[in-house]
Amino acid sequence: MRRADRLFLLIHALRGRRNAITAQRLAETLEVSLRTVYRDVADLQRSGVPIEGEAGVGYLLRKGSDIPPLMFTPDELEALVVGSRFVRAFGGERLGRGATTALLKIEAVLPPELRASTDRSRIFAPEVERLETSGIIDALHDAVTARQVLRIDYRDEGGRASAREIEPLCLAFWGGSWTLGAWCRLRGDFRNFRPDRIVEYRGTGEVFADERTRGLQAYFEAMGVDPA
Repeated sequence: MRRADRLFLLIHALRGRRNAITAQRLAETLEVSLRTVYRDVADLQRSGVPIEGEAGVGYLLRKGSDIPPLMFTPDELEALVVGSRFVRAFGGERLGRGATTALLKIEAVLPPELRASTDRSRIFAPEVERLETSGIIDALHDAVTARQVLRIDYRDEGGRASAREIEPLCLAFWGGSWTLGAWCRLRGDFRNFRPDRIVEYRGTGEVFADERTRGLQAYFEAMGVDPA
């Protein structure tokens, strides 16, 4: 478990309790050692989280100073809901599952009035059969993450076919279509490929280096794009 996740769960275990919970119980819940609990509580106290108590007695959040769960406003929550809907619809199956489970985790720690607000958004992104459900977005995403050189058979806008060997750098969604940003070894330059025009793709087994002159940052500069 990542430390950030452990600290979040520790605060969640203390939230709303009337009686102190012992370090031993926290250690059993989080499946960590007593020493880890003591260290995490001390770190949270130093960062301003109002935890009272001490080792051998137990811990609780100071009365009247409970931390609002995640401190989301209604607008922020709606943004998360709408964002998860768009990721489910357009982000491929793997990211879609991640968006769904992330939202469930967020809703699990919300107070009832905010939890109810997550169902009120009237902005939708219906999930229909399209490119994102074919598996190619997930496959290209994996290749980008693993820096795997790909061979692709590609048809351009005019239907002309070509075989390319590319170093995939990123995926970008332009509100209606995806593009794969890559270094094209055939052209010796950066190119953008539409996944829906890739006839066939296969990994070569080669992993490319993140070189400054033809890596992701150089691609952004060449495209005149601000990734933020």
